[in-house]
Amino acid sequence: MVARGVWQVHALATRGALKSINKTFKSLSGQALAWDLSEVAGLDHIGAQMFWNAWGKRRPGQLTLAPRQEDLFARIEQADALRLPRTRTSPLNWIIVLGRGVLTFLQHLNDAVSLIGQVMQDLWRFVRHPATGPWREISANIYHSGFQALGITGLVGFLIGVVFSYLSAQQLRMFGGDIYLVNLLGMAVIRELGPLLAAILVAGRSGSSITAQLGVMRVTEELDAMLVMGISHGYRLIMPKVLALALAMPLLVVWTDAIALIGGMVSAKVELHLSARYFIQKLPSAVPVVNYGIGLGKGVVFGMLIALVACHFGLRIQPNTESLGRGTTASVVTAITVVILADAVFAIVFSGVGFT
Repeated sequence: MVARGVWQVHALATRGALKSINKTFKSLSGQALAWDLSEVAGLDHIGAQMFWNAWGKRRPGQLTLAPRQEDLFARIEQADALRLPRTRTSPLNWIIVLGRGVLTFLQHLNDAVSLIGQVMQDLWRFVRHPATGPWREISANIYHSGFQALGITGLVGFLIGVVFSYLSAQQLRMFGGDIYLVNLLGMAVIRELGPLLAAILVAGRSGSSITAQLGVMRVTEELDAMLVMGISHGYRLIMPKVLALALAMPLLVVWTDAIALIGGMVSAKVELHLSARYFIQKLPSAVPVVNYGIGLGKGVVFGMLIALVACHFGLRIQPNTESLGRGTTASVVTAITVVILADAVFAIVFSGVGFT
């Protein structure tokens, strides 16, 4: 078998060339042939690899090569002879994985406690010297995390109110309890759904933004530059975000509650023909005042937790883009999980409050 011409990537990439060559090589497989490549005008690694695969990854018995081709096929032969070492899995490997997970959790816990302590110190410093506080940063974070989140929280809250009211109306109609829709919707939205829904949306929207912002500052070495200039990360970056979300979240909870109740009121009007006037008059007596306080308290706690988790993962990001993506994802998942756990704690602590 004599090969001629140019066997380089730019020539092999022409239309139909690879398909034709592979078809020819496939028809010659298994035959003991004498190969002569001395007349090949140009040969690169791609062309040589095609010959090597056609030979079954070993030199044929009769092979004629040009002197300049010997080194190329020798390198391919050496590379093909390499074998990755086989890793043995120990039956106790799960202990290693478990231990690594426990150590990682303890490291996260230690860093989180340190971050909370730093925030408390910065808050005390801010209380003692409010004139020199980061007011501009706090205002900017309230705008970005609070005002700009009104649209998405309002839209989702309205839809949740419509869906919840519609499904509840279907069940209440069967038992003749149409008038109790206001009680059910008001308690569910004001006490649970409103704060939790707003927190989850803010965790996905603003929490990821905070983590990405701090991560980019780590990648671009802005955090190191701040330390060189003597600017505290906690006082200028962390504390304003925590304080801003603690102030913005209760307002978002009130907004989400109101829009969700409006959606439920619209659905009740369509499904059960309950007038908006009856809905508004019945709501204050159906929902005890203490539930409003519980909802606002949840908003404050949820906002602080979201900001702390987002800042925690943002500061742990390494100066590379891969770590930035992983850290942002972990921040959102952890923030939502922490919010749900905190909501469960609220439900247990206040289980006997606000129902009479």
